[in-house]
Amino acid sequence: MGYPSVDEAGLHQRVLQGDPVAPVDVFQTYMDQILKILIQERGCDAEVANDSAVDAVMSYLNEPSRYDPRRGRLSTYLIQAAKNRASDRHRTATSQARRDQDYANVVTLQQRPPKEALEDAVEAKRLLQLVEKLLKREKDKITLEHFLQDERSTEALAEALGLKALSPEQKKREVKRHKDRLTKFLERLGKEGNT
Repeated sequence: MGYPSVDEAGLHQRVLQGDPVAPVDVFQTYMDQILKILIQERGCDAEVANDSAVDAVMSYLNEPSRYDPRRGRLSTYLIQAAKNRASDRHRTATSQARRDQDYANVVTLQQRPPKEALEDAVEAKRLLQLVEKLLKREKDKITLEHFLQDERSTEALAEALGLKALSPEQKKREVKRHKDRLTKFLERLGKEGNT
């Protein structure tokens, strides 16, 4: 592929000197060539090619002193920088796709079939109805309801049990007694169900 006929050394000097028109000239001189190479040689799509080319040119314009004219042409420097940016984008996209696939695989493995989840919900509801039927005391039912809602506050449970008038120490003791009785009942029920 032919290089544009331009005084690259002169253009580079203009960039180094801060000529306000030099960045426009760099873009107009090199962008088309860089894009063609990225699309044809690297197989980049237009968006990746454009982003990589712009990044390479902007990087050069922000730090023109990094380019050493003794090591090669400015066009070669910009093309190589754009190729590197395109490679970085490809690696990043590939890694992201791999992470997304790994995540999807983990989530898929952890999901239970809908039928199995529905069967468990029906079984849980049946067991809850059985437990509520077997519980004779209303206070035990209230304690169970708080357990199922993951409410562990002594104050909240004491209030629900109608123990608000008791001293803090008495509340604590009564709430513990209700919790212990319910826990033992559920343990016995579980053992009977497994035999």
